[in-house]
Amino acid sequence: MNKSNKFSPEVRERAVRLVLEHRGEYPSLWLAIESIAPKIGCVPQTLLTWVKRHEIDSGVREGVTTSEAMRVKELEREVKELRRANEILKVASAFFAQAELDRRFKS
Repeated sequence: MNKSNKFSPEVRERAVRLVLEHRGEYPSLWLAIESIAPKIGCVPQTLLTWVKRHEIDSGVREGVTTSEAMRVKELEREVKELRRANEILKVASAFFAQAELDRRFKS
């Protein structure tokens, strides 16, 4: 199991919600995170990453949203497949062109 899947989306959402709800009770975001992280069972840096991701996805913080990142990844995968298909078509085209030339010369 990789690190990013150790916690369910529900646990992540709950942890972020706790930080946002109790943020005002602490002098800084980091102190709020340090207080809440052990209750969730994660390290503060992990919780900070989740909070930042939530802020980006909700438009509070600048950055690439999760949905945009997923879309880019999907488009990159599609481009890779199309390039591979184009290479196959180029090779096939060259093969058939050569076969046509060979046929003409033999007749």
